[in-house]
Amino acid sequence: MKNSFKDLTFQELVEKREQLQKDYMDFRINKVMGHVENAVEARHLRRSLSRLNTIIHEYALGIRTAEQQ
Repeated sequence: MKNSFKDLTFQELVEKREQLQKDYMDFRINKVMGHVENAVEARHLRRSLSRLNTIIHEYALGIRTAEQQ
């Protein structure tokens, strides 16, 4: 999953980020309620969000363009 974001379009990246943010919030709520089986999942979600945010920011800065894919 680490490199799977590089093949996505900008719109798909934004949609994936929204989904991961929702999943992370759900995870945090479940963690407080005590319904979490895998506590390490929070780290994976945060890191995936960071990777997505980095790629989206590269588009904003012009470092990455749609033609590079």
